[in-house]
Amino acid sequence: MGDFESIWRNLQAVPFEQGYLDVSGCRTRYIHAGDRDKPTLVLLHGSAGHAEAYVRNLAVHGQQFSTWAIDMVGHGYTDWPGHPLEVNHYVDHLINFLDTIGADTSHLSGESLGGWVVTRLAIDYPERVKRLVLNTAGGSQADPEVMKRITTLSMAAAQNPDWETVGARIRWLMADKTRNYDDVIASRQAIYQLPGFVGAMRDILALQDPEVRARNIITTEEYGEIDAPTLVLWTSDDPTADVSEGRRIASMIPNAEFVVMDDCGHWPQYERPEEFNRIHLDFLLGGS
Repeated sequence: MGDFESIWRNLQAVPFEQGYLDVSGCRTRYIHAGDRDKPTLVLLHGSAGHAEAYVRNLAVHGQQFSTWAIDMVGHGYTDWPGHPLEVNHYVDHLINFLDTIGADTSHLSGESLGGWVVTRLAIDYPERVKRLVLNTAGGSQADPEVMKRITTLSMAAAQNPDWETVGARIRWLMADKTRNYDDVIASRQAIYQLPGFVGAMRDILALQDPEVRARNIITTEEYGEIDAPTLVLWTSDDPTADVSEGRRIASMIPNAEFVVMDDCGHWPQYERPEEFNRIHLDFLLGGS
């Protein structure tokens, strides 16, 4: 049991709260750390994920920011709307969330699908964004093999949410497949076992459909419209796209920095939290 990695251990000494907000009729789950009078930071997870993606980052970020990790619409314990989800649905939910917590402007950091969502928001609502972090972000391309892999692993885990299938979905995210991810697997399994989640997963996976994805892709011109200072953070072992794609995204954004973390997969904030937190905070505090 010495190598067991507990989610609770990351939050034991942290003043935090978990709760639900009514976000324009959408019951939205959040985990919050930090004084609410500090600048707002919102952390967004990836496709079929949930707020626990950031349990290793809340403590240090809560010292500097009013830090919110949320379950996006259609995910986790936030309401599932019952229709296929495209990027505009996530953006609308995030804008409504910011309005609900009274944040006219905020720092936004998104991983994978979350990165896609905050990219779109920064393009459509530039006045709402202070600083932007795109962490192994989606939205720049459509790789059929990756889309198929995400769909296969995710539907298998939703249709048969046993330890092996959910574990395979979690380990796919990680560079080190040998570590003990039992607590993360158990947390995700609890969500995937909720009644009706197979339908929710189908709605989540709408963006893996080639036709749907094509109309949601961020174009070169749109990346060029991003005004906010931006950190594009990539990893050596990201299973969705190699480092060259991260570098390409950064090259399209006028005021972007590009950083690569080694020995990480799709969840650098979890696999190497101390390094991630240092890079992340250095960037976010650079303009404060």
